[in-house]
Amino acid sequence: MNLKEIVLNKIIEQGTLPLFFHHDKEESIDILRTLYRAGVRVFEFTNRGPEALAVFESLVAIRDLEMPDLYLGIGTIKSVDDAQQFLQVGADFIVAPLVNPLVGSLVHEHHKLWIPGCMTPTEIYTAQQQQAALIKLFPANILGPAFMSSIRDLFKGQNFIPTGGVDIEIENLKAWFKSGVCAVGMGSKLIDPKDTSNLFENTQKALDLVSKAR
Repeated sequence: MNLKEIVLNKIIEQGTLPLFFHHDKEESIDILRTLYRAGVRVFEFTNRGPEALAVFESLVAIRDLEMPDLYLGIGTIKSVDDAQQFLQVGADFIVAPLVNPLVGSLVHEHHKLWIPGCMTPTEIYTAQQQQAALIKLFPANILGPAFMSSIRDLFKGQNFIPTGGVDIEIENLKAWFKSGVCAVGMGSKLIDPKDTSNLFENTQKALDLVSKAR
């Protein structure tokens, strides 16, 4: 099994993909350690600031030292240049808010998982033509579970993960999984970099709710 398949299976097994951005290396490392202790084994850092590359490098380094069974991906990747930079420093997978076929091609060349973001059936079809094994429905709070239910039969066998506004409460999670997604993305509603006092407990709760909702 190659890394692309391993990461995809890990996301599906975990049922959620936590994600965040923080400009500070030490704070980001503390958050990563907390997520790991709570049970997270696949995680997305987001490319949302000029410090992102340096912070991500530090996360990869601490992962290699302390958490060898953790898979680290980078999100908000829109260009080939950004994808190349993060792949060079060890990104296990690439997440995007849109479909850039050139980024997809580059990630495939590295035999890694590319997760493009889509909002319409045309974008989903385009992503499929670029062999996207997992597609991000974004923004999830605008699309909603009803959208997923409506397009599911058009794209049988395709894996989807909604991101952006997924609520960490049982009924919302049940609605998403019932609609046909394989996992859900969890960002600011799970991780607030300004207040991580309850992150360990909240992460355990989120993982438990996802397990119960499936």
